[in-house]
Amino acid sequence: MRIITFSLTPNGGPRPGLWLDDGGVLDLQRAFHLAVASGTLQAPPDMADAFTSVHGIIAHGHTAQRVLFWMATAARSIAMAAARVAREDIRLLAPIPRPAKNVFCVGRNYVDHVKEGYVAQGLTVKLPEHIQLFSKPPTTVIGPGAAIPYDAKITQKLDYEVELAVVIGKSGINISEADAYDHIFGYTIINDISARDLQRRHDQWFKGKGLDGSCPMGPWIVTADQIPDPQDLALSLSVNGTIRQQARTSQMIFPIRRIIADLSRGMTLEAGDVIATGTPSGVGYAMDPPGLLAPGDVVECEIEHIGTLVNPVIAV
Repeated sequence: MRIITFSLTPNGGPRPGLWLDDGGVLDLQRAFHLAVASGTLQAPPDMADAFTSVHGIIAHGHTAQRVLFWMATAARSIAMAAARVAREDIRLLAPIPRPAKNVFCVGRNYVDHVKEGYVAQGLTVKLPEHIQLFSKPPTTVIGPGAAIPYDAKITQKLDYEVELAVVIGKSGINISEADAYDHIFGYTIINDISARDLQRRHDQWFKGKGLDGSCPMGPWIVTADQIPDPQDLALSLSVNGTIRQQARTSQMIFPIRRIIADLSRGMTLEAGDVIATGTPSGVGYAMDPPGLLAPGDVVECEIEHIGTLVNPVIAV
């Protein structure tokens, strides 16, 4: 299933939905109420709250997810007709528009990206022995098609990074690598927009990675059952139609199971948490000459079995 968050009007509030294979969209909040009112769905009283947001669906666990699968099966029925919406009538938002916590991010997780970073700085290459972590505030998150802001008063070195993102579906602490996949709800795409000059100036990653609008996410969450092997997916990024990054998730230094196990050690991962798993080589600052972003650029991220996330860069 491809789970989306959308609005029905330019300024409308976010609603959870299903992106259907037949070209339509199922409004999950409306579908839930129709099914309960008609008596075709029996659900606990608190389940209505779950279907007000994608985060709510995930947070309500297996019960809400079973209802979700039922609605996906019933989406083409006459009973669900009033809950269907034409794609041209909606605006896609980030699948989790406002994460409850910061987005967890893994740095330097592809060998060639580590190498290009050290070479660009004239330093000796040293691969990380442990996972390197940082985070992006909820205010960084924007959806597909939304503008990546370029404020020349803040940064003149704006860069891109395509990443596979994991959405946690079951809370846990001290999760073992063997059990890690049991805690995954699904996968989406993140573009880890980075202000390289701020990273260098502050000698850490948080500020340079934390500017408003610096975390495009989407276009949807693909549920885990739809991804044959998350550790062997092709991912790529292009700027104005020219490929800049191209790799497979099999090239990660620290695989997804290890990321979840290490991150959860002594720290609870909660349903709805989002983890960006790192980017491959080809980032703009490491090119010769540098290929950093500028107003008017269009950045397109693509991951196999998930889809494409497109965002323009706009001067503010």
